[in-house]
Amino acid sequence: MAATQRQGARPRNLADPVRPRRRVDRVAIRTRRLLQCTRRREFITLLGGAATWPLAARAQRPERVRRIGVLMGLAASDPDASGWVSAFEQALQKSGWSEGRNIKIEYRWGTGDARIIRAYAAELIGLAPEAIVTRGSTASRTMQQETKSIPILFVAVSDPVGSGFVASLAHPGGNITGFANHEDTMAAQWLELLKEIAPQITRVAVVHDPDNPPAPVFLRAIDAAASSLGVQVTRAGDQIRVAY
Repeated sequence: MAATQRQGARPRNLADPVRPRRRVDRVAIRTRRLLQCTRRREFITLLGGAATWPLAARAQRPERVRRIGVLMGLAASDPDASGWVSAFEQALQKSGWSEGRNIKIEYRWGTGDARIIRAYAAELIGLAPEAIVTRGSTASRTMQQETKSIPILFVAVSDPVGSGFVASLAHPGGNITGFANHEDTMAAQWLELLKEIAPQITRVAVVHDPDNPPAPVFLRAIDAAASSLGVQVTRAGDQIRVAY
């Protein structure tokens, strides 16, 4: 028995049961190591990203300020001016545009003078705005003649189609579009309303501004309604000029 045992080997008690050798789960070991490496990489990535946070914050630039030109056909002292400007700026704010933060509005007041309107139109174009808003037919006509590239939005225009501003309201074409405050058929209704108030009238004088682009459209509508109402129309535009 001594011959079969190695020297220094620990004798085994024959009474002890034979235990199987513990098998090493290599798959579990590799999985743990892989998870440890993944966590280390995630931590390093997070640490590296955190180091760039201040740099990214510094790299953010202020919001671009866009310029809008506004050419008004009336005077700044006109009673309608302050209300119009307030409504205009409030509508912009609801859409996320506010003066001093991301837009700058350049107002010019034509005071009804065609020469002043033309001078201000050229001045606004020189500022290279992203868009131009015009109020009134004279201001809109002048601005349309001055630029074919800057977008123009008109308001308070009586007959944009008849005045030649747009091909149609549904498909304006070109660089100009906008809103009509009323159509030419209203001119006939003015005469009808006057006849209802004073049924005995037979002659009516129409005071108009010959320089107002939609004037011919309204005059034609009035002339068409006059015959059916038994009224003779006299045009006073050649003798009396009113500020528009």
